[in-house]
Amino acid sequence: MTDDDPRDPDEGRDRDHPFSEGEGFDDPEGFDLDPPELSVDPSEVDPIDSRVLTDLLDERQLGTENVDVEELIDVGLSYIEINRYEQATETFERAAQFAEDERVEQEARVNKGAAHAELEEYDAAIGAYREALDIDADADHTASAETNLAYALWESGRSEQALEHAERAVERDQRFGQGWYNRGFFLLERGLAEDALDSFDNAIRLGFRNAEVLEEKARALEEVGEDERAEEVAEEARELREEAEEELVRDRQRARNS
Repeated sequence: MTDDDPRDPDEGRDRDHPFSEGEGFDDPEGFDLDPPELSVDPSEVDPIDSRVLTDLLDERQLGTENVDVEELIDVGLSYIEINRYEQATETFERAAQFAEDERVEQEARVNKGAAHAELEEYDAAIGAYREALDIDADADHTASAETNLAYALWESGRSEQALEHAERAVERDQRFGQGWYNRGFFLLERGLAEDALDSFDNAIRLGFRNAEVLEEKARALEEVGEDERAEEVAEEARELREEAEEELVRDRQRARNS
């Protein structure tokens, strides 16, 4: 949740939302999109072609008997991978409806909320996260539901409630790096820079270190008057962002050459 100073209300809106990797939330600290392998023959179609992938996913949605809920969640994650968020929300809803295991239903509803957030449908996202929390407030991935709910509330202009749920996220899982980052962000938004610094440091110690975290930490350091240290951290953030951009260029080049 990063905005540069001076702040632009439209900046920082295009942020990633944590999704599960399918088959439960084994590690609530990292949610990389890892879609299932699809039966695409590279000699016949371009596997990068999202239209082909969408057709395959639609085929896997058909049928109501003997529904494999975890497979449906994988399909929803694959829709996320190709930015088909509306289809993802429908797939996750279907998975939640068919789930017999409450933990799996909760996973589906958290993912559904994150897909709604990608569409900037924050009221729908809030509803999905609250449904997830109502299922089981003590489940392994409750922290993810809380921190995602905090983000959606903040985007909806309810900053006080956002901080409340960010606090709950780290209470649920004190090793949730992203939760500590979000807590720090909301504290900084409310002018509590010293407390925010503690949260950012916790996030970094737990392995949640990226350009966004460092940029917010630099902003907090400026707020407490540590300008020299703030510039050092800001420089680290710039270096990380440049490395990420270079890696993205290399990935695109490899995709074109494959």
